Amino acid sequence: MTAVTIRNLQDMKQATEKFACITAYDATFARLVSEAGAETILVGDSLGMVLQGRESTVPVSIGEMAYHTGCVARGNVRSMVIADMPFMSYSTVDLAMTGATELMQAGAHMVKMEGGLWLSDTIAKLVEGGIPVCAHLGLTPQSVNVFGGYRVQGRDPKEAKSILSDAVSIQDAGASLLVLECVPEELAADISSKLRIPVIGIGAGAGTDGQVLVMHDLLGLSQHIPRFVRNFMAGAPTVQDALAAFVAAVKSGDFPSNKETYQ
Repeated sequence: MTAVTIRNLQDMKQATEKFACITAYDATFARLVSEAGAETILVGDSLGMVLQGRESTVPVSIGEMAYHTGCVARGNVRSMVIADMPFMSYSTVDLAMTGATELMQAGAHMVKMEGGLWLSDTIAKLVEGGIPVCAHLGLTPQSVNVFGGYRVQGRDPKEAKSILSDAVSIQDAGASLLVLECVPEELAADISSKLRIPVIGIGAGAGTDGQVLVMHDLLGLSQHIPRFVRNFMAGAPTVQDALAAFVAAVKSGDFPSNKETYQ
């Protein structure tokens, strides 16, 4: 079975074909997610909350991310594996190079970092060193203490303009993918249409090129379910069926619906 690469995702964007991303943190679920047809697997620092029981992603370390990335890589069948760079692991270019190298050597195909224009030099250096980068804008969970909670970003025109500007800057710096989280549907669609690189949405409406959900959320296992999540386990006889249902709903455009979208 042919492995998914960034070129495949770029081709899908050009063909206006949607692609799916699901988080996974171990070998067993990585295999199930990959076999369900998800083009990408995100080893998210969300593991701090869904696996470790922490209140945020902030305490997660680079060592923990590398461990779980290795587990996912060993279970993966064909999906492209993206690994989160955790809080403050990329505050300098040198730190970013060291942490990203550890994640890539653990089995990641790409690393993900939260932030905009200020990350441009770091992104350029990582790409120059052969490390593909996925950026993350909108609600960036590592900055939850700055935001004062988990809030929709980009509703204010000035804020929306800033997010678009950041998106263009990180693309120009060499990022291969962009995640937009909890932004209004119109803004996410506008950014997706203006960028050459594929855009993955989470709580960002149906206008992005791909969709990602935390696996525990889409299986209905999380204690607090965000508005943009659908429980795909409801009515599904097995976990495998639920994962496949999410992938199918993304590809058909059935997910997300209007009620799972911020305006």
